[in-house]
Amino acid sequence: MSGSPRDGALLRAMPAVFVLIWSTGFIVARYGMPHAPPMKFLAVRYALSFLCFLLWIRVSGVRWPQSRGQWGHLAVTGVLMHAVYLGGVWAAVKAGMGAGLSSLIVGLQPVLTAVWLSASGSSVTRRQWLGLSLGLAGLVLVVSRKFAQGSAGDTATAFNVALAVLALLAITIGTLYQKRFVQPCDVRSANAVQLLAALAVTLPLALLESETMRWNTELAGAMAWSVLGLTLGGSSLLYLLIQRGAAASVTSLMYLVPPTTALVAWVLFSEPVTAVTLAGTALTAFGVSLVVRPSKSA
Repeated sequence: MSGSPRDGALLRAMPAVFVLIWSTGFIVARYGMPHAPPMKFLAVRYALSFLCFLLWIRVSGVRWPQSRGQWGHLAVTGVLMHAVYLGGVWAAVKAGMGAGLSSLIVGLQPVLTAVWLSASGSSVTRRQWLGLSLGLAGLVLVVSRKFAQGSAGDTATAFNVALAVLALLAITIGTLYQKRFVQPCDVRSANAVQLLAALAVTLPLALLESETMRWNTELAGAMAWSVLGLTLGGSSLLYLLIQRGAAASVTSLMYLVPPTTALVAWVLFSEPVTAVTLAGTALTAFGVSLVVRPSKSA
């Protein structure tokens, strides 16, 4: 990076853009899930995304990772952060879990990351712990309306809760693993390796699903945004944020995803945004600001 004002502005905008893109994940599920089984959808998404990155790499002349070790580390993060995380969330929703509960379980990632870092001897300050706690409280307020609205198709079972917890563990371990073992390299080639590994794990599971994909406008739109927006855009930004920031600070951004999803759903589907939702959003934003604010001693 040249350190120009423009580069600085782009870096400052990255977290906000990431949260906005990542928050559309449940919107995509709402459009695509009724028309496709989760593993088939994800397998097609990974394959198309890999081909897009491959073309981008070819046109731009990007170098691939230079060692087998880095290929291995990227493959591990790809399996955890794509195949297991997304597979767990989508399978949990398909098995009847509502968006509120699934987002709350996966939203525990910042706290789990902070606990993991503290247990391993890394520093998590009191201010960051306070921010994580406030962020979690705000997250609960945001999704509380969805719990209150529960329906016959919005249930928690041992099976779908286990899938959501598996997704939570996968995204947490994957984030910490990438920060620890993956050396800085071009985000395009890194994502291509990750997606190839995720496809290798997901494709056999997709072939076991008896349900077929029923292509229509909604499914095609969901697939297009999943590839272009969520994978090429969101996953690339997440990779860059993990490489550039502390793990606790980066994962705290996940707290902002459910509130942003609620606002996007309000715009697209006219879902009501209550005073409780707004209060939870404000509390979450304040908590995240405490986590990501640089230390005075830094």
